[in-house]
Amino acid sequence: MNPIKHFTRNGTGRSLVVGDIHGCFEKLSRALDAIEFDAAVDRLFSVGDLVDRGPASDQALEWLKLPWFHAVRGNHEQMAIDFARGELPAELYVRNGGGWNVGNPQHVRAEFADAFDALPIAIEVETVGGPVGIVHADCPLGRWQDMHAALTGPNGDAFREAMLWSRDRITHENRDNVEGVRAVIVGHTPLVRYSSLGNTIYIDTGAWIARESRQFTILDLETLRPVHQPAAGLWT
Repeated sequence: MNPIKHFTRNGTGRSLVVGDIHGCFEKLSRALDAIEFDAAVDRLFSVGDLVDRGPASDQALEWLKLPWFHAVRGNHEQMAIDFARGELPAELYVRNGGGWNVGNPQHVRAEFADAFDALPIAIEVETVGGPVGIVHADCPLGRWQDMHAALTGPNGDAFREAMLWSRDRITHENRDNVEGVRAVIVGHTPLVRYSSLGNTIYIDTGAWIARESRQFTILDLETLRPVHQPAAGLWT
């Protein structure tokens, strides 16, 4: 599988990207209704973490079959893969929200693992302003075009782990741009409001947290602004 999936510009509708879903697919459906998402022409990208913590992780496979929905792999998808392969202890998986899957028979665990293993590590989408990259946690490279060589090279596992798990950029408030792309959209780190460091934009606003004040951030890739909430005052 190519670790990076490329999409041409959507010339008929919107290209949108949503933060971490974590099993809250009904809440996401309501959010899409609120922004009048049109499945005939619009498409929705995901920064990963489709499963765990929320009430309906088992719906992830149904969503991945939708022709307008496209996701990168998150660290929670990776945990489902590792658990199905016997590489993650059940106790640790449950502590991270994987209890819904621990009770599944092995063939169902394998079905989820196979679907998640087929997900790209990164997505790039063409927009009128240039390409936009999507990864789950971070792009640990200074240049987007170096990613394929990094992921397929001798240290590929380390780069993949950083892209699924790293919080180095936000921890150290690294404002360096990732060259070669207009922006990099990430989730992984739940924030009260969407924010940015350089051209890396964080859109996990904790919609999976059990409180109504937390909503999904759904970003328009052409404008790089949310389509369902005021944009003013939210940038760092």
